Amino acid sequence: MTFNPLQERGIPLDRQVRNWRELNVLPIDPDRTDPYTRCRIITMNGIEIEAILFSHHFARHCREPEVRQRLAETRYIEAQQQKAVNWLLPGVSSVLETTIAYEQVAVDLTAWVARMEPDDYLRQAYQFGVLEDFDHLYRYANLYEMIEHRKAEKIVDQLTEVMPGRPTAMHHRDPVDNVREPYDRATAAPISKLHALTIMSAEQQTMNFYMNVGPSYMEPIARQLYQEIGLIEEEHVTHYESLVDPGETWWEQLVNHEYNECYMYHSFMETETDPKVKAIWELHLNMELEHLHIAADLMRRHDGRDPGEVVAPALPRPVMFEPNKEYLRELIATQIDYTTLGTGYVQEAHERFRRFQERIHDDVEPPSERVIDENRARSGEEYRLETEGTHPLYSLRTH
Repeated sequence: MTFNPLQERGIPLDRQVRNWRELNVLPIDPDRTDPYTRCRIITMNGIEIEAILFSHHFARHCREPEVRQRLAETRYIEAQQQKAVNWLLPGVSSVLETTIAYEQVAVDLTAWVARMEPDDYLRQAYQFGVLEDFDHLYRYANLYEMIEHRKAEKIVDQLTEVMPGRPTAMHHRDPVDNVREPYDRATAAPISKLHALTIMSAEQQTMNFYMNVGPSYMEPIARQLYQEIGLIEEEHVTHYESLVDPGETWWEQLVNHEYNECYMYHSFMETETDPKVKAIWELHLNMELEHLHIAADLMRRHDGRDPGEVVAPALPRPVMFEPNKEYLRELIATQIDYTTLGTGYVQEAHERFRRFQERIHDDVEPPSERVIDENRARSGEEYRLETEGTHPLYSLRTH
Protein backbone atom coordinates (compact mmCIF):
# COMPACT_ATOMS: atom_id res chain seq x y z
CA MET A 1 0.00 0.00 0.00
CA THR A 2 1.53 3.31 -1.11
CA PHE A 3 1.76 6.30 1.20
CA ASN A 4 2.03 9.77 -0.32
CA PRO A 5 2.75 12.29 2.48
CA LEU A 6 1.77 15.19 0.19
CA GLN A 7 -1.77 13.82 0.11
CA GLU A 8 -2.06 12.95 3.80
CA ARG A 9 -3.16 15.42 6.45
CA GLY A 10 -1.57 15.48 9.86
CA ILE A 11 -2.19 17.19 13.19
CA PRO A 12 -2.89 20.94 12.79
CA LEU A 13 0.09 23.00 13.88
CA ASP A 14 -1.82 24.84 16.61
CA ARG A 15 -2.49 21.47 18.31
CA GLN A 16 1.12 20.22 18.23
CA VAL A 17 2.65 22.01 21.23
CA ARG A 18 3.09 19.55 24.12
CA ASN A 19 3.13 20.32 27.83
CA TRP A 20 5.78 19.08 30.27
CA ARG A 21 3.81 16.00 31.20
CA GLU A 22 3.51 15.00 27.56
CA LEU A 23 7.21 15.60 26.96
CA ASN A 24 8.16 13.48 29.97
CA VAL A 25 8.74 10.31 27.93
CA LEU A 26 9.69 7.02 29.56
CA PRO A 27 13.26 6.07 28.56
CA ILE A 28 14.02 2.64 27.17
CA ASP A 29 15.49 -0.11 29.33
CA PRO A 30 19.01 -0.70 27.93
CA ASP A 31 19.06 -4.29 29.22
CA ARG A 32 15.75 -5.34 27.70
CA THR A 33 15.28 -3.20 24.59
CA ASP A 34 16.17 -4.33 21.08
CA PRO A 35 19.50 -2.62 20.21
CA TYR A 36 17.98 -1.52 16.92
CA THR A 37 15.29 0.42 18.83
CA ARG A 38 18.14 2.43 20.35
CA CYS A 39 19.60 2.83 16.85
CA ARG A 40 16.30 4.20 15.56
CA ILE A 41 16.19 6.67 18.45
CA ILE A 42 19.71 7.90 17.73
CA THR A 43 18.95 8.18 14.02
CA MET A 44 15.81 10.25 14.56
CA ASN A 45 17.64 12.50 16.99
CA GLY A 46 20.11 13.25 14.19
CA ILE A 47 17.30 13.84 11.69
CA GLU A 48 15.58 16.28 14.06
CA ILE A 49 18.81 18.12 14.89
CA GLU A 50 19.48 18.62 11.18
CA ALA A 51 15.92 19.91 10.68
CA ILE A 52 16.39 22.44 13.49
CA LEU A 53 19.80 23.61 12.30
CA PHE A 54 18.65 23.90 8.69
CA SER A 55 15.63 25.96 9.76
CA HIS A 56 17.87 28.33 11.72
CA HIS A 57 20.22 28.75 8.76
CA PHE A 58 17.26 29.35 6.43
CA ALA A 59 15.88 32.01 8.78
CA ARG A 60 19.24 33.80 8.82
CA HIS A 61 19.11 34.09 5.03
CA CYS A 62 15.43 35.02 4.71
CA ARG A 63 14.09 38.59 4.56
CA GLU A 64 10.35 37.89 4.72
CA PRO A 65 9.07 38.22 8.33
CA GLU A 66 6.08 35.98 7.60
CA VAL A 67 8.31 33.16 6.36
CA ARG A 68 10.62 33.50 9.35
CA GLN A 69 7.61 33.28 11.63
CA ARG A 70 6.40 30.10 9.93
CA LEU A 71 9.88 28.62 10.25
CA ALA A 72 9.95 29.55 13.94
CA GLU A 73 6.57 27.90 14.55
CA THR A 74 7.54 24.57 13.00
CA ARG A 75 11.08 24.77 14.42
CA TYR A 76 9.73 24.96 17.97
CA ILE A 77 7.77 21.77 17.37
CA GLU A 78 10.87 20.14 15.85
CA ALA A 79 12.74 21.12 19.02
CA GLN A 80 10.08 19.45 21.16
CA GLN A 81 10.26 16.36 18.95
CA GLN A 82 14.04 16.25 19.32
CA LYS A 83 13.75 16.42 23.10
CA ALA A 84 11.16 13.65 23.20
CA VAL A 85 13.26 11.45 20.93
CA ASN A 86 16.65 11.98 22.54
CA TRP A 87 15.21 11.71 26.05
CA LEU A 88 14.17 8.15 25.21
CA LEU A 89 17.82 7.22 25.78
CA PRO A 90 18.41 5.97 29.32
CA GLY A 91 20.35 8.09 31.77
CA VAL A 92 22.05 4.98 33.17
CA SER A 93 24.07 4.50 29.97
CA SER A 94 27.58 5.90 30.06
CA VAL A 95 28.86 8.28 27.41
CA LEU A 96 30.98 5.49 25.98
CA GLU A 97 28.03 3.10 25.80
CA THR A 98 26.08 5.75 23.89
CA THR A 99 29.12 6.27 21.66
CA ILE A 100 29.21 2.58 20.76
CA ALA A 101 25.50 2.76 19.93
CA TYR A 102 26.19 5.81 17.72
CA GLU A 103 28.77 3.80 15.80
CA GLN A 104 26.40 0.87 15.46
CA VAL A 105 23.98 3.31 13.83
CA ALA A 106 26.70 4.56 11.51
CA VAL A 107 27.63 1.02 10.47
CA ASP A 108 24.23 -0.56 9.90
CA LEU A 109 22.38 2.51 8.62
CA THR A 110 25.10 3.44 6.13
CA ALA A 111 25.51 -0.15 4.99
CA TRP A 112 21.76 -0.43 4.39
CA VAL A 113 21.72 2.83 2.43
CA ALA A 114 24.69 1.68 0.35
CA ARG A 115 22.87 -1.55 -0.49
CA MET A 116 19.75 0.35 -1.57
CA GLU A 117 21.36 3.31 -3.37
CA PRO A 118 20.70 3.18 -7.15
CA ASP A 119 23.47 5.61 -8.16
CA ASP A 120 26.93 4.05 -8.52
CA TYR A 121 28.87 7.16 -7.47
CA LEU A 122 26.71 7.80 -4.41
CA ARG A 123 26.83 4.13 -3.45
CA GLN A 124 30.63 4.26 -3.52
CA ALA A 125 30.57 7.24 -1.15
CA TYR A 126 28.57 5.24 1.41
CA GLN A 127 30.71 2.13 0.97
CA PHE A 128 33.83 4.20 1.55
CA GLY A 129 32.48 5.85 4.69
CA VAL A 130 31.03 2.74 6.30
CA LEU A 131 34.39 0.96 6.41
CA GLU A 132 35.71 3.84 8.50
CA ASP A 133 32.78 3.88 10.92
CA PHE A 134 33.18 0.11 11.22
CA ASP A 135 36.74 0.65 12.44
CA HIS A 136 35.64 3.41 14.85
CA LEU A 137 33.28 0.91 16.48
CA TYR A 138 36.23 -1.45 16.98
CA ARG A 139 38.41 1.26 18.56
CA TYR A 140 35.69 2.45 20.96
CA ALA A 141 34.85 -1.15 21.90
CA ASN A 142 38.45 -1.65 23.00
CA LEU A 143 38.36 1.60 24.96
CA TYR A 144 35.13 0.42 26.61
CA GLU A 145 36.71 -2.83 27.71
CA MET A 146 39.81 -1.06 28.95
CA ILE A 147 38.25 1.71 31.09
CA GLU A 148 34.80 0.33 31.96
CA HIS A 149 35.78 -3.37 31.96
CA ARG A 150 32.76 -4.35 29.89
CA LYS A 151 32.30 -5.83 26.45
CA ALA A 152 30.57 -4.18 23.53
CA GLU A 153 28.27 -7.15 22.87
CA LYS A 154 26.31 -5.84 25.86
CA ILE A 155 25.32 -2.96 23.57
CA VAL A 156 25.37 -4.23 19.98
CA ASP A 157 24.23 -7.77 20.87
CA GLN A 158 25.02 -10.21 18.03
CA LEU A 159 23.64 -7.85 15.37
CA THR A 160 26.82 -5.98 14.43
CA GLU A 161 30.32 -7.40 14.39
CA VAL A 162 33.20 -5.59 16.08
CA MET A 163 36.55 -5.91 14.31
CA PRO A 164 38.94 -3.81 12.26
CA GLY A 165 37.77 -1.95 9.19
CA ARG A 166 39.90 0.56 7.31
CA PRO A 167 42.40 1.52 10.07
CA THR A 168 41.36 4.78 11.72
CA ALA A 169 44.90 6.15 11.48
CA MET A 170 44.50 6.04 7.68
CA HIS A 171 41.33 8.17 7.69
CA HIS A 172 43.15 11.49 7.98
CA ARG A 173 43.23 13.00 4.49
CA ASP A 174 44.00 16.36 2.98
CA PRO A 175 40.70 18.29 3.39
CA VAL A 176 40.40 18.92 -0.35
CA ASP A 177 40.09 15.16 -0.89
CA ASN A 178 37.01 14.95 1.33
CA VAL A 179 34.81 16.87 -1.12
CA ARG A 180 32.71 14.73 -3.47
CA GLU A 181 30.71 15.52 -6.60
CA PRO A 182 27.08 16.39 -5.80
CA TYR A 183 24.11 14.62 -7.31
CA ASP A 184 22.22 16.56 -9.99
CA ARG A 185 18.95 17.77 -8.48
CA ALA A 186 17.27 17.63 -11.90
CA THR A 187 18.11 13.98 -12.62
CA ALA A 188 18.82 12.31 -9.27
CA ALA A 189 16.33 9.72 -8.07
CA PRO A 190 14.23 11.01 -5.15
CA ILE A 191 15.51 8.15 -2.97
CA SER A 192 19.10 9.31 -3.59
CA LYS A 193 18.27 12.74 -2.16
CA LEU A 194 16.72 11.14 0.93
CA HIS A 195 19.72 8.86 1.41
CA ALA A 196 22.18 11.76 1.24
CA LEU A 197 20.18 13.85 3.70
CA THR A 198 19.78 10.94 6.12
CA ILE A 199 23.44 9.93 6.27
CA MET A 200 24.62 13.54 6.41
CA SER A 201 22.28 14.14 9.38
CA ALA A 202 23.44 11.01 11.20
CA GLU A 203 27.12 11.84 10.76
CA GLN A 204 26.57 15.46 11.75
CA GLN A 205 25.06 14.53 15.11
CA THR A 206 27.97 12.13 15.72
CA MET A 207 30.45 14.91 14.97
CA ASN A 208 28.64 17.26 17.36
CA PHE A 209 28.38 14.59 20.06
CA TYR A 210 32.10 13.80 20.02
CA MET A 211 33.06 17.48 20.00
CA ASN A 212 31.15 17.96 23.23
CA VAL A 213 31.64 14.74 25.21
CA GLY A 214 35.30 14.05 24.43
CA PRO A 215 36.75 16.29 27.17
CA SER A 216 34.44 14.77 29.80
CA TYR A 217 36.79 11.84 30.37
CA MET A 218 39.72 11.88 32.78
CA GLU A 219 41.64 9.05 31.09
CA PRO A 220 44.13 10.55 28.60
CA ILE A 221 43.63 7.77 26.05
CA ALA A 222 39.86 8.34 26.05
CA ARG A 223 40.21 12.10 25.59
CA GLN A 224 42.68 11.56 22.77
CA LEU A 225 40.64 8.90 20.98
CA TYR A 226 37.55 11.13 20.96
CA GLN A 227 39.69 13.94 19.63
CA GLU A 228 41.03 11.81 16.79
CA ILE A 229 37.74 10.24 15.75
CA GLY A 230 35.97 13.59 16.21
CA LEU A 231 38.25 15.04 13.55
CA ILE A 232 37.39 12.19 11.22
CA GLU A 233 33.68 12.75 11.78
CA GLU A 234 34.20 16.30 10.51
CA GLU A 235 35.72 14.76 7.38
CA HIS A 236 32.69 12.52 7.05
CA VAL A 237 30.26 15.42 7.29
CA THR A 238 32.23 17.17 4.54
CA HIS A 239 32.16 13.95 2.52
CA TYR A 240 28.38 13.48 2.79
CA GLU A 241 27.17 17.07 2.70
CA SER A 242 29.05 17.61 -0.57
CA LEU A 243 26.85 14.95 -2.19
CA VAL A 244 23.84 17.29 -1.93
CA ASP A 245 23.32 19.55 -4.97
CA PRO A 246 24.11 23.12 -3.82
CA GLY A 247 21.84 24.36 -6.59
CA GLU A 248 18.75 23.34 -4.65
CA THR A 249 16.78 26.42 -3.60
CA TRP A 250 16.05 27.07 0.08
CA TRP A 251 12.42 26.15 -0.55
CA GLU A 252 13.40 22.91 -2.28
CA GLN A 253 15.70 22.02 0.61
CA LEU A 254 12.94 22.78 3.10
CA VAL A 255 10.55 20.41 1.33
CA ASN A 256 13.24 17.72 1.11
CA HIS A 257 13.93 18.00 4.84
CA GLU A 258 10.27 17.72 5.80
CA TYR A 259 9.63 14.91 3.32
CA ASN A 260 12.62 13.01 4.68
CA GLU A 261 11.32 13.36 8.23
CA CYS A 262 8.01 11.88 7.09
CA TYR A 263 9.90 9.07 5.37
CA MET A 264 12.04 8.23 8.38
CA TYR A 265 9.22 8.37 10.95
CA HIS A 266 7.01 6.28 8.68
CA SER A 267 9.84 3.76 8.17
CA PHE A 268 10.45 3.37 11.88
CA MET A 269 6.75 3.27 12.70
CA GLU A 270 6.51 0.32 10.31
CA THR A 271 9.53 -1.53 11.73
CA GLU A 272 9.60 -0.64 15.46
CA THR A 273 9.33 -3.52 17.95
CA ASP A 274 8.76 -1.44 21.10
CA PRO A 275 5.07 -0.39 21.31
CA LYS A 276 5.75 2.75 23.39
CA VAL A 277 8.45 3.97 21.04
CA LYS A 278 6.33 3.09 18.01
CA ALA A 279 3.58 5.33 19.36
CA ILE A 280 6.04 8.24 19.41
CA TRP A 281 7.07 7.56 15.80
CA GLU A 282 3.39 7.57 14.79
CA LEU A 283 2.67 10.81 16.67
CA HIS A 284 5.69 12.55 15.14
CA LEU A 285 4.79 11.34 11.66
CA ASN A 286 1.38 12.97 12.00
CA MET A 287 3.08 16.19 13.09
CA GLU A 288 5.56 16.07 10.21
CA LEU A 289 2.80 15.63 7.64
CA GLU A 290 1.55 19.09 8.59
CA HIS A 291 5.10 20.51 8.53
CA LEU A 292 5.49 19.13 5.00
CA HIS A 293 2.27 20.81 3.87
CA ILE A 294 3.49 24.14 5.29
CA ALA A 295 6.81 23.74 3.46
CA ALA A 296 4.98 22.77 0.27
CA ASP A 297 2.78 25.88 0.43
CA LEU A 298 5.84 28.08 0.97
CA MET A 299 7.53 26.50 -2.03
CA ARG A 300 4.51 27.12 -4.27
CA ARG A 301 4.25 30.76 -3.16
CA HIS A 302 7.91 31.74 -3.14
CA ASP A 303 9.60 29.33 -5.56
CA GLY A 304 6.81 29.10 -8.12
CA ARG A 305 7.04 25.31 -8.29
CA ASP A 306 4.97 22.39 -7.14
CA PRO A 307 6.71 20.18 -4.54
CA GLY A 308 5.60 17.13 -6.50
CA GLU A 309 8.32 18.08 -8.99
CA VAL A 310 11.13 17.39 -6.49
CA VAL A 311 9.91 14.54 -4.25
CA ALA A 312 8.62 11.05 -4.92
CA PRO A 313 4.86 10.52 -5.39
CA ALA A 314 4.99 7.85 -2.66
CA LEU A 315 7.38 6.92 0.11
CA PRO A 316 10.09 4.40 -0.85
CA ARG A 317 10.42 1.09 0.96
CA PRO A 318 11.02 1.59 4.71
CA VAL A 319 14.52 2.17 6.02
CA MET A 320 15.56 -0.99 7.86
CA PHE A 321 17.97 -1.66 10.68
CA GLU A 322 19.22 -5.18 10.10
CA PRO A 323 22.56 -7.04 10.22
CA ASN A 324 24.93 -6.30 7.34
CA LYS A 325 27.72 -8.71 8.27
CA GLU A 326 28.37 -10.41 4.93
CA TYR A 327 28.04 -7.14 3.01
CA LEU A 328 30.62 -5.47 5.26
CA ARG A 329 32.98 -8.42 4.99
CA GLU A 330 32.81 -8.21 1.22
CA LEU A 331 33.62 -4.48 1.34
CA ILE A 332 36.55 -5.13 3.66
CA ALA A 333 37.88 -7.82 1.31
CA THR A 334 37.66 -5.56 -1.76
CA GLN A 335 37.89 -1.90 -0.63
CA ILE A 336 39.96 -1.83 2.56
CA ASP A 337 42.88 -0.03 0.86
CA TYR A 338 40.85 2.76 -0.75
CA THR A 339 41.55 6.42 -0.17
CA THR A 340 40.31 9.53 -1.96
CA LEU A 341 41.92 11.72 -4.58
CA GLY A 342 39.97 14.80 -5.58
CA THR A 343 36.37 13.67 -5.96
CA GLY A 344 37.34 10.08 -6.80
CA TYR A 345 38.81 7.02 -5.13
CA VAL A 346 42.16 5.28 -5.56
CA GLN A 347 43.69 2.13 -4.12
CA GLU A 348 47.21 3.44 -3.74
CA ALA A 349 48.34 6.16 -1.34
CA HIS A 350 49.16 9.26 -3.39
CA GLU A 351 51.64 12.00 -2.55
CA ARG A 352 49.10 14.42 -1.08
CA PHE A 353 47.73 11.67 1.19
CA ARG A 354 51.22 10.71 2.37
CA ARG A 355 52.15 14.32 3.10
CA PHE A 356 49.05 14.84 5.21
CA GLN A 357 49.63 11.58 7.08
CA GLU A 358 53.15 12.74 7.92
CA ARG A 359 51.87 16.08 9.18
CA ILE A 360 49.06 14.76 11.36
CA HIS A 361 50.94 11.80 12.85
CA ASP A 362 54.46 13.30 12.90
CA ASP A 363 56.08 9.98 13.96
CA VAL A 364 53.72 9.76 16.97
CA GLU A 365 51.53 6.67 17.34
CA PRO A 366 47.92 7.89 16.95
CA PRO A 367 45.39 7.32 19.75
CA SER A 368 43.42 4.87 17.60
CA GLU A 369 46.42 2.53 17.53
CA ARG A 370 47.48 3.10 21.12
CA VAL A 371 44.04 2.14 22.44
CA ILE A 372 44.44 -1.30 20.85
CA ASP A 373 47.97 -1.71 22.17
CA GLU A 374 46.99 -0.62 25.68
CA ASN A 375 43.93 -2.84 25.84
CA ARG A 376 45.94 -5.79 24.54
CA ALA A 377 48.51 -5.15 27.28
CA ARG A 378 45.85 -4.90 30.02
CA SER A 379 43.40 -7.57 28.90
CA GLY A 380 45.79 -10.00 27.26
CA GLU A 381 44.20 -9.54 23.84
CA GLU A 382 42.34 -6.91 21.89
CA TYR A 383 38.55 -6.98 21.87
CA ARG A 384 36.72 -8.29 18.83
CA LEU A 385 33.24 -9.69 18.31
CA GLU A 386 33.00 -12.17 15.47
CA THR A 387 29.60 -13.79 15.22
CA GLU A 388 30.16 -16.32 12.44
CA GLY A 389 32.77 -17.41 9.93
CA THR A 390 36.32 -16.18 9.65
CA HIS A 391 37.04 -12.52 9.21
CA PRO A 392 39.52 -11.65 6.41
CA LEU A 393 41.48 -9.31 8.67
CA TYR A 394 42.14 -11.78 11.47
CA SER A 395 45.60 -12.48 10.12
CA LEU A 396 46.50 -8.80 9.60
CA ARG A 397 47.94 -6.33 12.08
CA THR A 398 45.94 -3.15 12.51
CA HIS A 399 49.06 -0.96 12.46
